[in-house]
Amino acid sequence: MAVLKRSVLTINSGSSSIKASLFSVDGTRRNFRYEHVRNQQEAFNRLLDDLAEEVPDLVGHRFVHGGDIVDPARRVNVPERSRLEGLIHLAPLHLPGNLLGLDLCVQHFNVPQIACFDTAFHATMPELAKRLPIPNALDIRRYGFHGLNYAYIAEMLADVLGDVAYKKVVVAHLGSGASLCLMDNLKSVDTTMGYTPAGGIPMGTRSGDLDPGVMLELAKRYTPEALSDMVFHNMGLLALSAGESSEMDKLLASDSDNATFAVDYFCRQVRAAIGGFAAKAGGIDALVFTGGIGEHSAVVREKICAPLAFLGFALDKTANHLGSNAIGIAGYKPVLIVPADEEIMIRNLCLSACLV
Repeated sequence: MAVLKRSVLTINSGSSSIKASLFSVDGTRRNFRYEHVRNQQEAFNRLLDDLAEEVPDLVGHRFVHGGDIVDPARRVNVPERSRLEGLIHLAPLHLPGNLLGLDLCVQHFNVPQIACFDTAFHATMPELAKRLPIPNALDIRRYGFHGLNYAYIAEMLADVLGDVAYKKVVVAHLGSGASLCLMDNLKSVDTTMGYTPAGGIPMGTRSGDLDPGVMLELAKRYTPEALSDMVFHNMGLLALSAGESSEMDKLLASDSDNATFAVDYFCRQVRAAIGGFAAKAGGIDALVFTGGIGEHSAVVREKICAPLAFLGFALDKTANHLGSNAIGIAGYKPVLIVPADEEIMIRNLCLSACLV
């Protein structure tokens, strides 16, 4: 049990940002956020300055893609580092930054490095949710993402929902990257993202699901490199708003028709995903909002939920605008806001990974 007294530094590294948390032995937590820096090395240098002489016992890293493995976390050695390198094509927007954050920490901290995977939570999905209607020999399937936060939400639900938590619950992780997950008995049984984090509902700069014919047509017009850049950086809310913004708060603050259209389109697609899960599951028992948009935008939550009374959901306008934990009307099915906390899950997975 001595491992439980280890301090853990969690790292969530992007292309131009680092989110980190230091969980100390005494139970305290310090959060570090470095956004919109010139490069990741600069963000890491700032983190080292803020940590001063403090050296963690373990470092845990969020990895958006874990490939076919079902392990929620793995200690990173040379073969594992090589395996992760081979997955970059599955998440080109995220994995290079994840790997760079790992490499920087390896250089500076002579302690175990643990990779924690967003895909692992969805390993419980049945074949009906994993398979794609393409030849099986291609070995391409649906993985699902945002799993570290979904795992955290699953751990929290019993405390806030009681027995309902073990029924059919839809969790909407809405941010610049966005997806929804259908849980049954606190396990993932379906999700909107698929083979890559570009699928599912529209996001800040990612389109979500598209007609395959659209991709075939775009492939005629663009080089593979240009098309990849478009898929990950120039679609979604940015495209729907005619280039006005990829950020929901800016679109909501705008009075332009393009901004209004983008917001309405996004909310309509989220509603469609909720309705689709209800049809697959034969009904749903609770709805949870999380992620930057899901937690902070009362307008988006209202637009999503307004037509969902037929599923048994209705918002309390006051609670919704206050951002309360419970925002549903009494007598209807529960609607909750649960703040995302991937860092706690990374900390827990690191400690579990080092028990042996």
